[in-house]
Amino acid sequence: MRTIYGFARLLAVLALFATFQGCTTTQSHESTGQYVDDSVITSKVKAAIVNDMALKGLQINVKTYQGVVQLSGFVNSAANASKAEELARGVQGVTEVHNDLIVKGQ
Repeated sequence: MRTIYGFARLLAVLALFATFQGCTTTQSHESTGQYVDDSVITSKVKAAIVNDMALKGLQINVKTYQGVVQLSGFVNSAANASKAEELARGVQGVTEVHNDLIVKGQ
């Protein structure tokens, strides 16, 4: 009888452990502060692109996650794609740039 209670107690502890383990944060989720930082980086990269006369009218999308900037959309030339990447790298807080820009006509 004593072993049954011991086994039931062990199961209850394991169930609690599993419940609390599901509440911990993981590497795939951003904290509120990191989300705000990423929003600031995204805004600064977008502003740099809009302020560049060669890139101003182009549709370039910018997303940031934990300091990593992803550029996507279409540009007129490989030089424009390189320029956008260069501008993104120049923004404070950017740790890496993924340039997924597509040159029109290629």
